[in-house]
Amino acid sequence: MSEGHLNKYLTIDELGEFLKMKRSTLYSLVENGELPHYRIGRLIRFKLEDVEFWMESHKSHKKEKSGDKKAKEIIRSIKRPSLDSFIKKTIDEAKKNLYVPFHGEPDQSRGLGKEVEDGNLS
Repeated sequence: MSEGHLNKYLTIDELGEFLKMKRSTLYSLVENGELPHYRIGRLIRFKLEDVEFWMESHKSHKKEKSGDKKAKEIIRSIKRPSLDSFIKKTIDEAKKNLYVPFHGEPDQSRGLGKEVEDGNLS
């Protein structure tokens, strides 16, 4: 498309043809709020400039520099244990507050609860 079309509003069919995507995929992206669009009543329109910006944000970088890959590995190794320990600590604290040991003597006798001949529980 030429430069003059950048401000043109596209229909879902035109955008599908431009991006080589199915209408159902585009509708799904619209309904999930992922794809920038304009809604006028039931009509949906797309500004090519917005869509091109959105596409750039989904650009895949297959080759990573070795430094980038190593940095991501370090970050993953740091975040994981600290998140797990935070969750465990939070659960332990909640259990402490919820499960307080019983103080004093129980009101009921311990045992099987069978009555003996004199009427007492054993």
